[in-house]
Amino acid sequence: MNAIVIVDKNWAIGREGGLLFSLPGDMKRFRALTLDGTVILGRKTLDTFPGGRPLPRRRNLVVTRNPEFAREGAEVFPSTQAALEAAAGEDGDKLWVIGGGSIYTALLRQCKRAYVTKVDAAAPDADTFFPNLDKLPGWEVASVSEPVEENDLTYRFVDYINTAV
Repeated sequence: MNAIVIVDKNWAIGREGGLLFSLPGDMKRFRALTLDGTVILGRKTLDTFPGGRPLPRRRNLVVTRNPEFAREGAEVFPSTQAALEAAAGEDGDKLWVIGGGSIYTALLRQCKRAYVTKVDAAAPDADTFFPNLDKLPGWEVASVSEPVEENDLTYRFVDYINTAV
């Protein structure tokens, strides 16, 4: 299983339920990596997608505490553990944790890799954060891209490996 995320220089990922950055290069990479795979996400993350619809050409496993929640194209689970059990037969390289904050926190230690887009900027008023992999034991940088400049921001793709799994 893998995690994929975009963070600011302080590892912030969101503000008031939304993403901090919209970078076409990051979205292109996200799509290329996750296409034809399975994504695990929270309901609030699902609500940030266009029209609140599940991602096309992916199996969408949505975690929510609301037992009444249903959305066409999404498989709904009451816990991350239940979502993992539903994904048990999936190829681990095509299984993606895509947010939000509580879903990352619950599943990160079970991920083999984390694909992180690091933006060289600090987002003001961020209220949701991803664990700082540079300080977590067992996480090592596997590769770092050249800097990319887009929408007046500079970012790099930094891939991490979890040596503990």
